[in-house]
Amino acid sequence: MELGAHLPIVDLTGRGWSPDGLAAYAGTAHRLGYRALAANDHLGFGAPWLDGLVALSSVLGPSVDLTLATTVALPVVRGPAQLAKAAAALDLLSGGRFVLGVGPGSSSLDHALAGVGYAERWARFDESLRVLRGQLGAGWPGGDDRFYEAVAGTELTPRPTHPGGLPVWVGSWGSPRGLARVARLGDGWLASALATSPDQVAAGLHWLHTEVTRHERPHHELSCAVATMWTLVTEDQGERADWLGRLGALLDRSPDELAGRVMVGPAQHCADLLDAYATAGVDLLFVWPLADEEAQLERVIRDVLPLVAS
Repeated sequence: MELGAHLPIVDLTGRGWSPDGLAAYAGTAHRLGYRALAANDHLGFGAPWLDGLVALSSVLGPSVDLTLATTVALPVVRGPAQLAKAAAALDLLSGGRFVLGVGPGSSSLDHALAGVGYAERWARFDESLRVLRGQLGAGWPGGDDRFYEAVAGTELTPRPTHPGGLPVWVGSWGSPRGLARVARLGDGWLASALATSPDQVAAGLHWLHTEVTRHERPHHELSCAVATMWTLVTEDQGERADWLGRLGALLDRSPDELAGRVMVGPAQHCADLLDAYATAGVDLLFVWPLADEEAQLERVIRDVLPLVAS
């Protein structure tokens, strides 16, 4: 299992952002051996949230050869044509290093801000996926065009540089319907550390490997990544409790529930989580430092990785 890093696009400490700061973070990730950088997508949130696609575009140079990914972007909120256009541009300008992770969106506020009915998100997402597959070079899957009929008749250019089409990872919290969508339309499963466990990921991958065979696709071509692994390596139990409380309030989750799901706490706790996900069959896991971002990237490599059994 390889490690990626979320760009620090959520301001939890009042530090703000700068192009130099994002470039330094990307450079640190590259120097330490992380293999990918990612950004997530929200219009509204309980803390200031920098636009993810713009943030990724700002680190095209400093990221050197790292994969750039969305984990996830929201085609229902952004519009699939607009997202396909931006994704193709990121892939072209990065030299073919971009992977598009997409999901329906879990925030009713995002959909309200975009003027899209929250109850329609699943139907729109399924159709958006077909639009993205078609516009990004992987062919047009069959289905009804209810919301985006005009997009199906228009070829957007420039095209991405990825041979065979831009990889599309489909976000799912592991439900049978979500995994079936991954098997049918995805190049990878993008799971969330906030909504799944290593055991659930292992079971989901076992089911997926069987399901993709039904669709006459080789299962070894299906990637699995885990995102939103909030991270703060600390041996200070008071600091751990404080951050779990702040994170729980922000996400409307119980700190006790989060304690077992995220890498907030001692190095051994973080290593045990990484080991469990590696054993489950995950290919790539994205850490998301809560504070002191570059120092935390270093602590994961220096203090946590040596403790990972596998």
